Amino acid sequence: MRLDKFLKVSRIIKRRTVAKEICANGRVQINGKTAKAGAEVEAGDTLRIELGRKTLEVVVNSTPATVKAEDAQTLYDIISMEERERTDPFEEA
Repeated sequence: MRLDKFLKVSRIIKRRTVAKEICANGRVQINGKTAKAGAEVEAGDTLRIELGRKTLEVVVNSTPATVKAEDAQTLYDIISMEERERTDPFEEA
């Protein structure tokens, strides 16, 4: 499954266009390598996603084409979630 579609189907990112933008900015890695939106994601892959000041690391459990909202979180397991402190006082919260 394409990376941008997995991020949307799993509800890690709400919109596919946002997922594509984050990938285009080099803020997503698959197994330690920066990945583009069209990169293939498979079960067992580790994803590292930088979302604003948060960094989320997950391992992919499965990649179905569709899933119910209440089951979306079963597609991955969270390995770690970090939040960086604001360094710029003018940065938006």
